[in-house]
Amino acid sequence: MATPLTADRLVAALRAEGVKVVEHDSWRTHHRNQAGAWGPVVGVMIHHTVSSGTASSVELCYNGYAGLPGPLCHGVIAKDGTVHLVANGRANHAGGGDPSVLQAVITETYGARPPAPRMHQGSPGAVDGNSRFYGFECINLGNGADPWPAAQLDAIERTSAALCRAHGWGAKSVIGHLEWSDWKSDPRGFAMPGMRERVQKRLGTAPSKQPPTTPQKPAPPRYQPFPGTAFFKANPSSPIVTAMGRRLMAEGCGRYQVGPSPRWSESDRQSYAAWQRKLGFRGTDADGWPGATSWNALKVPHTT
Repeated sequence: MATPLTADRLVAALRAEGVKVVEHDSWRTHHRNQAGAWGPVVGVMIHHTVSSGTASSVELCYNGYAGLPGPLCHGVIAKDGTVHLVANGRANHAGGGDPSVLQAVITETYGARPPAPRMHQGSPGAVDGNSRFYGFECINLGNGADPWPAAQLDAIERTSAALCRAHGWGAKSVIGHLEWSDWKSDPRGFAMPGMRERVQKRLGTAPSKQPPTTPQKPAPPRYQPFPGTAFFKANPSSPIVTAMGRRLMAEGCGRYQVGPSPRWSESDRQSYAAWQRKLGFRGTDADGWPGATSWNALKVPHTT
């Protein structure tokens, strides 16, 4: 999770990635922050507009329509690859979605696709995507026949990579709306797994397509040494806490509303208590404060 980029940093990140940017009207102060939280952000969501024409599509996404006020995204990606920025802050683009997808994006631990969504706006247990994702609407009718020009697909790739690079994310932080909500089908006309491959390649860490000629013996895993109970009671902000939280989630002990973060919190303590109980500890031995035995059993990856 990350603090959203300022307007200046967003523009700089996009242009550094080779994106042609147009700043629309007062986009820097245009948002829906009065309706809910904006951030921390976890990824990028791609949509199609179900419209044609650049000017009219940009106006639609800036202003919204009856029943859904704008902005409807952060940027509109035109057929020619130009990105028209229309918002800086919370936007009405994602709506409610599946918390399992959110966790998969936060941890970037899924395969070709995130888990299939089973929730949508209004579902019991759905989580607010408008506060967590940058949203980009791509001009396309969404009928499966309207073409996706190479320049537009290149801009989607570059825009996604720019935000991933700025926040230190991998390509698995980029999803389509259809991967977030079981009500949605966008973007239609290209596959998100293929787009993530393009983004990852642009980020410079794409896996090799050819196996090594000589098998390499994997290095033994390195685990984080137990830092001591006092470390956690001092309310630390450390990547050790994030790594611990991700392991707790992998063990089915996560009690987080959103996901693990560097700052030690009550959610971390409750999650660790669930881990202690899973190991068989009870009473004060399962109070949520890490001890050496339970820590060593958790096998938290080394953070450096």
